[in-house]
Amino acid sequence: MKTFSRVTDLGDLHQALQEAIEIKNDRFKYVELGRNKTLLMVFFNSSLRTRLSTQKAAMNLGMNVIVLDVNQGAWKLETERGVVMDGDKSEHLLEAIPVMGCYCDIIGIRSFAGLKDRNYDYAETVYNQFVQYSGRPVFAMETATVHPLQAFADLITIEEHKEVKRPKVVLTWAPHPKALPQAVPDSFAEWMNVADVDLVVTHPHGYELDPSFVGDAAVEYDQRKALEGADFVYAKNWSCPGVTNPADYGLVLSKDMSWTIDAEHMLWTNNAQFMHCLPVRRNMIVSDDVIESSRSLVIPEAANREISATVVLKRMLEAIR
Repeated sequence: MKTFSRVTDLGDLHQALQEAIEIKNDRFKYVELGRNKTLLMVFFNSSLRTRLSTQKAAMNLGMNVIVLDVNQGAWKLETERGVVMDGDKSEHLLEAIPVMGCYCDIIGIRSFAGLKDRNYDYAETVYNQFVQYSGRPVFAMETATVHPLQAFADLITIEEHKEVKRPKVVLTWAPHPKALPQAVPDSFAEWMNVADVDLVVTHPHGYELDPSFVGDAAVEYDQRKALEGADFVYAKNWSCPGVTNPADYGLVLSKDMSWTIDAEHMLWTNNAQFMHCLPVRRNMIVSDDVIESSRSLVIPEAANREISATVVLKRMLEAIR
């Protein structure tokens, strides 16, 4: 595996889940695989779980790790072609990328959407420049439109905790004070479409996710109707994806607090288990009592980020061995 950003990059999902179980039972089984190999993690944006879990995964595999915070520990980087670099950006990404490739064997990229130019974001401009110019295998640690390590961890969590053979999984929009990217809901929808679940996506009008990610999932604008009979509730905010109206891309169209997942909302479900990728705005996305309940999976879900990253790095190491 030379790149990882979409579910199709992983191949057979059942096999990947079995590999995740194997690794969870013995996290250091493949510790020799990464000996004398170096992972470079490049962060254009903040991180807690992604940084810690991916670095831990690399250590599980015996790798050396270099972490680069572009906005704190390096020159400011220009990402667009054709600009006159007379501002505060001292280096162009097109020189920086091949230099980075000289010092490592695998590169992980975290670069959020700008939420200003839909075409630029959905072309995955920054991520694809690393794929094209680094000369190294590249994986997404969240990009403008996807967060596959999170979605893989989510799927592992659902497989571990499901109480019926084919659970109903509901991805519900929830309010937030500022505009957020669509990467987490995009990947969650994409991965659930391939998994053995019944996926329903619910949100206010204007928040329709890109069809390439929603796939065959049912879309329901009535949140209560969507939540009825749910086995898992995945709450997440996202800004307007601009599918129906490109001019609204990245805007906050609603802060309707009636969409906040609280105890009453969970009563509409089939005693569902609650999920969220974290960090979470309490009492906007979810109430205290729901996230602190025995049916909350947010901590096991976060813990599985180490497992999803270990599987991905293992496969990349096997490809370059």
